[in-house]
Amino acid sequence: MTNKISKILIIPTLLLAFNGYAAEQEASPSANQISISADKQEGQLKANVGIFEKNVEIIHGNRRITADRLEVHKREDLGDNKQLLIATGSPAYFEEKQADGTVMSASANEVRYDVAKRFLTLVGDAEVAQAGQKINAKSITYDMQQQLISAEKDENSTDRVHTILVPVEPKKVKKSDKGQP
Repeated sequence: MTNKISKILIIPTLLLAFNGYAAEQEASPSANQISISADKQEGQLKANVGIFEKNVEIIHGNRRITADRLEVHKREDLGDNKQLLIATGSPAYFEEKQADGTVMSASANEVRYDVAKRFLTLVGDAEVAQAGQKINAKSITYDMQQQLISAEKDENSTDRVHTILVPVEPKKVKKSDKGQP
């Protein structure tokens, strides 16, 4: 048996665990509000970049990010929401509450989130988990809109992409559902 494993792994079965995302289409204007707290903040006003350091927490709708350092880039070329969030830490964390009530969590040394595209890029000891399902790799990209996830090992490492899938138990059918009294 060969030890060669594909560098890129796309797992359709894992995507079932990520079935849907919580809609942010609320009537209130605060749905797109971003709240950031940190021990230190600086702004590069000409470049439209905010830098937050030490004990950083950001809450954006149904998402929460914690990190040692966060850069918020705001530019016209980033689309309607115009924000690119770059969180770094040991590790940095990203959480999003899904429409079904489950929480999708991700962590890595660097977490990039493109708000308009709903695209998550995790680099360095990356992990994504939801409902007992888990994937670990050097880097992971997750297109949350299209529900596509891709994981890759470090080309110079013997570590491979590791996935844990938890069997989903079928729903039990009640006797009354079978037409029996």
